[in-house]
Amino acid sequence: MEAPLAERLRAALIIVILLRSTASSDRDLNFCGTWRHGKHPLSLRFDIAPGCDGLSISADERSLVVSGRMAAQCRRSGVHHLGPEALGTQEESSFCLQWEPLQDQLKLQVGGKTFTLCWPSGMPESCCTYLSHGPNAPEAAYGIAHGTIRDDVITRKTLTAYNFTGISDLCATFCPDGSHGPAQVNVSGPAANAEAPCAALSAEVDMKDDFGGVDISSPVVEGEPPELATSIHLPPALKQAAKTDSKVVYTFFRNNSLFQEGLKEVRILDDVVEISIENEVIEDLPEPIRIGFHHDVVPKTHSRSCVSWDARKDPMKVTWSAAGCKTQQRGSKHTECLCDHLTYFTVLVQVKPGPVRHLLALTAITSLGCAVSVISCIALIVFLCRRRRAKDPSTPIHLGLAVSLTFLNLLFFFTGVLANAGGHDLCILAAASLHYALLSSFCWMGIEVFHTFWLVYVVFRPSPNICVWNLLGFVLPAVPVVVLVAMGDIYGLREVASSEDEDNPFLMCWMKKNHQALLAHYLTNLTFLAVLVSAGLVMLFLVYREIRPRDEWRKSRVAFFSIWGLSCLYGTTWGLTFLDFGPFSDFVLFLSCILNSFQGFLLMLRFCVLDWMRKHQARRKESPAKVRHVPASPSTISQEPLEPLCSGS
Repeated sequence: MEAPLAERLRAALIIVILLRSTASSDRDLNFCGTWRHGKHPLSLRFDIAPGCDGLSISADERSLVVSGRMAAQCRRSGVHHLGPEALGTQEESSFCLQWEPLQDQLKLQVGGKTFTLCWPSGMPESCCTYLSHGPNAPEAAYGIAHGTIRDDVITRKTLTAYNFTGISDLCATFCPDGSHGPAQVNVSGPAANAEAPCAALSAEVDMKDDFGGVDISSPVVEGEPPELATSIHLPPALKQAAKTDSKVVYTFFRNNSLFQEGLKEVRILDDVVEISIENEVIEDLPEPIRIGFHHDVVPKTHSRSCVSWDARKDPMKVTWSAAGCKTQQRGSKHTECLCDHLTYFTVLVQVKPGPVRHLLALTAITSLGCAVSVISCIALIVFLCRRRRAKDPSTPIHLGLAVSLTFLNLLFFFTGVLANAGGHDLCILAAASLHYALLSSFCWMGIEVFHTFWLVYVVFRPSPNICVWNLLGFVLPAVPVVVLVAMGDIYGLREVASSEDEDNPFLMCWMKKNHQALLAHYLTNLTFLAVLVSAGLVMLFLVYREIRPRDEWRKSRVAFFSIWGLSCLYGTTWGLTFLDFGPFSDFVLFLSCILNSFQGFLLMLRFCVLDWMRKHQARRKESPAKVRHVPASPSTISQEPLEPLCSGS
């Protein structure tokens, strides 16, 4: 007697749970379970039609079947094969079925993938809602186990099917302020909440024989300016493209989370708009449909694009595609989409900074600059080696900078070739070497700054030995690189997408695009660069204050080469990297690219000009007629007046 009593109590408890769920106004259904199947090829079968007869979820060792007559407009059936990539090799898989009657949407999540069995649509007249669990199906070895409704367990047994019955009701009763009807209705109350399931407003346009196009605006949420409404322009060409029906149905979806499935690096920026003609496919319109979206401010570094729902790839998944749509940015808060077909439309924006603007032009400039800089640095090394006999303490430091810049520009010039032709290990080696060359160049520029400070302000003590400089310039940068190589997953192949052609990214061997590599970039590159630029700017000011009283400063060309030469030598041009924002971001981007890629050439040019000026000064001193007195400087930097003026040595 005890066992039947326990079963009755358990059944009563289930009934109470279900009644409690219904009483709490659960208009939609969220049913989850575990599909116990074999290791055979698996498939998903579905058969959905309008009505309110009920919904059935059944399963066996090969198939998961969803069928029912509970939709308002959706009429779909078919078979979808589930490969190992969806369910793996396990003998059971978790799944969840979600029915949202006010959107006429049915979604199934199984094996980590989401399948849309019924697309969302505008709120229908009648809703099949309050689906309640019906009588249990028989138990079996294969089927659905651990069935739950909103985390409330129905039974832990393995059943062949779960059946649900619904109640037909008017959808307008759930949104008393109206979400259906003319598009000029003001939305308030529950419909004004972007998270409310009834926040979709649908209406239709009757294209008569004299149809000349029409402009439509979305209902305005109370408190919003009318000019921020989403707008639609239907062109006259739409009437000519329609074969049978003359009614265009359009829907504004305020709740864009319904369409966010599967999006990781991008998100839906604003509303989703559906435009359709029943039972017709409209494509390749000669005059596009214009849809204007108003949204929050989007920075220039984050790309945005108009997209449409492409049902041809996989009608059971939300697949956004930019094909057939053009994006016109009307400012940081307004985007207009020009599309030549009918479906769902929205604007996607990248969560992280988007593709590089003008990548092709910047790549060409960088490649040319690196090639010219390599040749220039080699010529500069030859020049400095010949001049080394003069025992100038600055020459070994200039020589170290020239060697590091040669290595840096040579590796950067070939990084694309190594990324495309080399293997994985070779790309890691090239990326680590490129990082080392960059840090080494920064270190030598920092040494130039420190050495100039030493010569200007530390008068009675000799500068450190060249071995100390070599240790700081060539050995110190290797320490963080070796640590990062030992950590792993930092260096490797890097794709740099172009805003002009995102399908053909530029490949290079550099730091990967992951959290560890990003942290390493901030701790090494940006830290070195911030210290270098700050110290360089301070040193430029101190040298300027030191040399300003000199007679040579009055000559414009001497003043120009002084500041320009020290700017290149101290690496302050790299500071433009921090200024890539605002209305002049493109100009700053190109200026930074030109100055830094041609840095080797500019340094060689600087030394050649200084050498020519030195020789010209010497010839003037040799001519008695042109000899003039030059006042002694309070500084004892050097016996030559021009060289310390321009190079700090």
